[in-house]
Amino acid sequence: MATRFEWVLWGQPLERLRAAGEEALDEVEALEAALSRYRSPSDIGRVNAGAAQGPVRVAPGTFRLLQRCRDLSAATQGAFDITVGALLRVWGFVGGTGQRPSPQALAEARAASGWERVHLDPDTGSVAFDRPGVELDLGAIGKGYALDRAMDLLHEAEVPHALLHGGTSSIVTRGMAPNGQSWRVGLPGRPGAETQESISLRDESLSISAVWGKAFTEGGEELGHVLDPRTGEPVRRARCAVVVGPEAAVSDALSTALLVLGPEGRPLIEANMPGYRCIQLA
Repeated sequence: MATRFEWVLWGQPLERLRAAGEEALDEVEALEAALSRYRSPSDIGRVNAGAAQGPVRVAPGTFRLLQRCRDLSAATQGAFDITVGALLRVWGFVGGTGQRPSPQALAEARAASGWERVHLDPDTGSVAFDRPGVELDLGAIGKGYALDRAMDLLHEAEVPHALLHGGTSSIVTRGMAPNGQSWRVGLPGRPGAETQESISLRDESLSISAVWGKAFTEGGEELGHVLDPRTGEPVRRARCAVVVGPEAAVSDALSTALLVLGPEGRPLIEANMPGYRCIQLA
C-alpha cells in the first residue's frame, strides 16, 4: 500500500504480543495482494482488466468490501467513490505525481467513472463493468480496511491494548496507552499554529485525508491527488480533513469525502453516519 504499517502492543507477555503482531502484519500483506490495483493477479487487478468483457468473480471478503464502498458512496452523495480509477490515471496520479489532462481525455475518464458503470452480483460474487475504461481504486479505504482486519486478529489473540497505524494517516486503537490513559494522537498543525493539536482515542479510529503527497503545481496552486468524483477535478475546498469513529475503513472513506465536500460536508456525514465525528482542519 506504498506506506509503513506499525503496531504498539502491550498487556501480554512479549512472546505472545510478537506472535499476534506478526500475524496481523501478515494479514496486511495478504490484503495488499488481494486489493492492490497495481498487482495484476489481485482481485482488483483482475476486475479492472476483465470486468468490461464479462463478470469477474472475487473473494467473498473483497465482494463485501465493494458493497460497503457502494453504500458509503451513497451516504456521502458521491464524494467518496472508488470508481475514480480512470480519473486518477488521466490526471497522472497512477504511478506519478500528476499533470493536467486534456479536456477530451478528462471527459472520457469521467464517462468511465461512477457506480452506474459497475454491477455487483451477490448471487455469483462477481463484478462487471458496462463499458471499457472503468477502473476501481481502493486507495481511499484500503489502509483503514487493513487496520480493521489486523485489529480483529489482535482481538482474537486477546491483546488488550493496541495502537495500529498505516502511514500515520490511518490509525485504530484498542484499550489504553501504556500510561493508563487514552491514546494521544497528534494532528497536522493548522497554518500559523504555535503548538500541535492532539486528540484522545480509545477503541476508536482516526483518518486524515490531505491534498499534499502526490501533487503538482499549476499557476501557483498546488493540485493534489484527491479528486472530486463528481467533477473529475482536484479538490480545492480544503487541504486537510480528519474523521474519528469506530471503524478505520469507514473513517478513511469519510475523511476523503469531507475533504471533497468542504465544511458543509460535516452535517451531511455526521447525519448519515452516526458514531463518526468530523474535524475540518484547514
